[in-house]
Amino acid sequence: MICPHCGDDHCQMISEVETKGKDFSVGKGFCGAILLGPIGILCGACGEGKQVKTKHYWVCERCGRKFQV
Repeated sequence: MICPHCGDDHCQMISEVETKGKDFSVGKGFCGAILLGPIGILCGACGEGKQVKTKHYWVCERCGRKFQV
């Protein structure tokens, strides 16, 4: 990849993973176990509202600019 700012061809691809939301709730699992028995523990593992986003971009090793293709 060639940097659009300085024209150098030493660029590295970077991937960032962003996670938002809850994964496992101990409180939900505990309440679910009390109300529904052992199956209720799965209520805490539902991952409600969890979102995963991956962003890819390039970084020029010479000038340090970040850019997307």
